[in-house]
Amino acid sequence: MKLRYLWILLLVLSMVSLFVGVTNITPSQLLNLDDTQKQILNQSRLPRLISIVIAGMSMGICGLIMQQLSRNKFVSPTTAGTMDSARLGILVSLILFSTASPIFRTITAFIFALLGTYIFMKILDKVKFKDAIFIPLVGIMFGNIIGSITTFFAYKHDLIQSITTWLQGDFSMIMSGRYELLYLSLPLMMIAYIFANKFTIAGMGKEFSINLGLNHKQIVNIGLIIVALVTSSVVLTVGMIPFLGLIIPNIVSIFQGDHLRKNLPHTALLGAVFVLMCDILGRVIIYPYEIPIGLTVGVIGSGIFIYLLLRRKAYA
Repeated sequence: MKLRYLWILLLVLSMVSLFVGVTNITPSQLLNLDDTQKQILNQSRLPRLISIVIAGMSMGICGLIMQQLSRNKFVSPTTAGTMDSARLGILVSLILFSTASPIFRTITAFIFALLGTYIFMKILDKVKFKDAIFIPLVGIMFGNIIGSITTFFAYKHDLIQSITTWLQGDFSMIMSGRYELLYLSLPLMMIAYIFANKFTIAGMGKEFSINLGLNHKQIVNIGLIIVALVTSSVVLTVGMIPFLGLIIPNIVSIFQGDHLRKNLPHTALLGAVFVLMCDILGRVIIYPYEIPIGLTVGVIGSGIFIYLLLRRKAYA
């Protein structure tokens, strides 16, 4: 789990990702590419690589922030209704503002994601039985309720096919001009690093953080805004990537402990490496066809999640 090994692995997988595809491009051809190969590299494969890295890094950090603020290792945007709320926001923008720009849809999805996450945190405060497994189950049920509402109104307005495109993550449609919204995550990750120590204190409890002179409510709101904004941009650009924000912070904490500021770089790099591995696997397993990233991450991530559940007494 050393940073230099993660950097090396990220660079190696990035090079592999650039040269995997139906159109044959090899490293030896980089200095002598024809017009078609240049177009594919610049318009498709480089944007795809950048979006994979940013999505993996940002969603891993979002999971780490949520786990710290909720004091539960099994809370993430997937198990707290954040992604489902963002998808509901996208549906609302499609119904009310069908010709809206991507930025406006992002704002709408952000508002709903923030509201959904805030409601979940309020539910968390009211729950007395705070078992490590019970809290994410509440979040999954809450997310399913929101998902059911989304599906109902999507059927009613004949938008089920449109909203389904955001149900499953897929990098195959990423092209130049359709992924730049993800750059919004970069300054948010820097803000998360600046506030890392305050998130750690806030995660120790409201009374404890107030006694240390910390504005607990303000810090929690900053964390929720970061999570909601990043989740909205990822869902709108790529789609829903399940379990990513859940398993990556847990794997890092197994090896690194629970130091939030120290874990942020490891979480970001491991998230990018994990998504890259799943994407490459999805592109080669039934080549020349492709398996969506939501399916590969879902299958592998659910297996890791089950393992973490079984070992929760040791790790969670």
